[in-house]
Amino acid sequence: MKAVPRAHWGGGLRLGSVVVQSNPASGKAQPRVALFATCLVDAMRPTIGFAAAKLLEDAGCRVEVPPQTCCGQPAFNSGDRKDAKALAAQMIETFEPYDHVVVPSGSCGGMIAKHYPELFAGEPDMARRAEKLAAKTHELVSFLTDVLGVEAVSARFDGKVTYHDSCSGLRELGIKSQPRKLLGTVEGLEIVEMKDSEVCCGFGGTFAVKYGEISDKIVSEKAGNAEASAAGTLLAGDLGCLLNMAGKLSRQGSAMNVRHVAEVLAGMTDTPPIGKAGEGGR
Repeated sequence: MKAVPRAHWGGGLRLGSVVVQSNPASGKAQPRVALFATCLVDAMRPTIGFAAAKLLEDAGCRVEVPPQTCCGQPAFNSGDRKDAKALAAQMIETFEPYDHVVVPSGSCGGMIAKHYPELFAGEPDMARRAEKLAAKTHELVSFLTDVLGVEAVSARFDGKVTYHDSCSGLRELGIKSQPRKLLGTVEGLEIVEMKDSEVCCGFGGTFAVKYGEISDKIVSEKAGNAEASAAGTLLAGDLGCLLNMAGKLSRQGSAMNVRHVAEVLAGMTDTPPIGKAGEGGR
C-alpha cells in the first residue's frame, strides 16, 4: 500500500487528509472514497483503520482520510440533539465532496445513514444535504460486497472463528451475510456459528454506562456463547462491541482472542488481539 500522508498517522490515525493511492491495472476511474475511521478506532485500535484502507485500496478505490471528529451518536443517543446536529453538520460539510463514505462500524454508519436526515427534519436545505450523504454512506464490508462486488479477499488466517452480529449493523444496515461471505474466502479459516449470534452484546454505547448491571448480564451470556462455539477467535464489525466482549472475556480469564473482521480480511493480524496488549499471534 502506497500512502501519501499530509498528516501523520502515528500513534492513532491522526485524522487529517491522508491519501492512500492504489494502482489498478485497468484504466477505469477510481471511486474517490472517504474513510470515516471513527473515534474509537482512532483512539483505541488504529489497526482497524489501516486494514479498512488496505481493503478499499485492494478493491481499486482512491482512499482519503479527511479531518474528522465524532459522528454525534453519543450525543444523539443521550437526547442532546443540539450537539448532535452541530457534529452532524460538520460531518456533512467535510464528507460531501466524496463519491462514497465508508465506515468500519455499523453503529457509526447507521447514525449517518439513518439518523442524520432525521436530525434535520424541517430544515429543507440541510435535510437534503443529510439525505445525500446518507445515501452514499456504507459500512465497510457491505460496501465491498454490495457496492463494489468484491467476491473474495487474499488473506490467510489459520483457525476457527465465530462472528457476532452487532445490533446497528444488523438491524439498521442489513449486515449479516456479507462478512461471512468474505470470511469464507480466507485461506485456513473456518467459521463456526455461536448460539444467538444476533443477540446484543450489552454495549449499546451509553446503555452500558447507564445500566451497568443489565449490560454485564447481557455480555456475560454473549461471552459464554462465544466460548461454547469452540472457536479460538471472536470477530465483529463494530469496535464498541468488540471492546465490551473482549473486556468480559479477559476478566473471566478466557484464552479467546477478539478481533475486528477487517483485520482478518486484510491479513493484518500481526498485532495483538484486542485486550491482549503485549501478546503476539492469534
